[in-house]
Amino acid sequence: MNRILLIAQREFMAYAKTVGFWLSLLALPLFGVLGGAVPMLVRGADPIRAVVLIEEGPAATGLAAAVKNVLEADTERQAERTREAAEKAAAASGAPPGAAESAIASIGRQRMRFVDAPADLSVAAPGAAQDAVVRRYLTDDTPKDQRLDAVVFLTRTPEGPAARVWAARATDDTVEDFVRRALRDENRDTVLREAGIDRGVVERVDDFRPEINVFSPRSAGDGEVSFKDRLPGIIGLGFSFVLWSLIITGASILLNSVMEEKSNKILEVLLSSASATEILTGKVLGVAMLTLSVLVVWGGIGAVGLITAAPSTAADVASVLMADGLIFYFIGYMVGGYLMYAVLFAAIGAFCETPRDAQTLMGPIMMVLVVPLLVVQMALVNPDAPAVKFLSWVPFFTPFLMSARAPSGPPLIEIIGTMAGMFAVALLMVWLAGRAFRAGALSDVKLSWKSFGQAISGGGR
Repeated sequence: MNRILLIAQREFMAYAKTVGFWLSLLALPLFGVLGGAVPMLVRGADPIRAVVLIEEGPAATGLAAAVKNVLEADTERQAERTREAAEKAAAASGAPPGAAESAIASIGRQRMRFVDAPADLSVAAPGAAQDAVVRRYLTDDTPKDQRLDAVVFLTRTPEGPAARVWAARATDDTVEDFVRRALRDENRDTVLREAGIDRGVVERVDDFRPEINVFSPRSAGDGEVSFKDRLPGIIGLGFSFVLWSLIITGASILLNSVMEEKSNKILEVLLSSASATEILTGKVLGVAMLTLSVLVVWGGIGAVGLITAAPSTAADVASVLMADGLIFYFIGYMVGGYLMYAVLFAAIGAFCETPRDAQTLMGPIMMVLVVPLLVVQMALVNPDAPAVKFLSWVPFFTPFLMSARAPSGPPLIEIIGTMAGMFAVALLMVWLAGRAFRAGALSDVKLSWKSFGQAISGGGR
């Protein structure tokens, strides 16, 4: 036992002392925050485009007003949606409604404003002369305070309203998309008006937003489904993705560690003073402690952030985890799943001399690991779907799918059966990996079905 702990300590400290480990440890929370904050910052920093509307000819009369009316209607609808979203966010997080509303409003604000056309642009004759004036206002030839972002020429054709849009940036289609939608709405109103249908009727139809309340006998409250009822499924899905990340991170570290020590002949030295099972167990334990440290840091950062930003949601999360011992199910599936894949990667690493050898084996394993990622989202919506239930009994998929299904309350027989099957396969993997690990560590044979079979049967020793 002492030798196992010494090997585990050595494995843990080999990575824990490096700066790169701690940088990578903090990378996921940092990029998680940036992933949510950057779009908000980019959207909030997106400049408000100055747009000029010009009607070409008497036939186009009224189109500019119609386009402006669409923008005003959008602004009013956005303000109403911002208020509703802020109320829901405040109810879910416990934050003040004003703070949530200001944050949401900064994302959903309008990205253009209409300005009067400059005098020389208004009187420019259509054609090359007019295009030259437009180009000047859209480029750096004009002072910044007089520069435009887009000029829209509106007209009517036999088919309906049309437009030519000059944009300062060729890749910016914001104004183009808005004008297309506005003219489509104008054409629809014109067609309906000619058919004798009042515009007010159309507006009432468009503005109608039905109020829908969802009820379920499994809801935590008086029958109406709330965010708290959906929270267990979200937590289960989160645990599945965390387990997947830990397996990819920890098992890859284990693979590289074994491969490096084999190439440096360190494994041979270790095998002279400890058995292959002790070395394998110590390495798996050491890397497990390393990934546990990652999990504790990630969980701590997430918990502090959640308690600070949304204390009521944090309390709901804690109650969900403690309800019916759900946290222990998560821990059980996480331990079993990690053990299965960790010993597999360690055994493979013992047969690999170079990273190229390892890369050829990562493809099939990653294909196996992708399957639960695809199915686990189905488990969130329909945890009792036949395909989900069937794949939950496959040991290599069990820890991911059952973590996602556990919050929905599957039958106890399924929980006990899948967990027993998973740990049985994990123990079998430990035994097989131990034999393969010793054979691979003491030989220069490349991994193949033949060499792996001989190692398991004892012929490779």
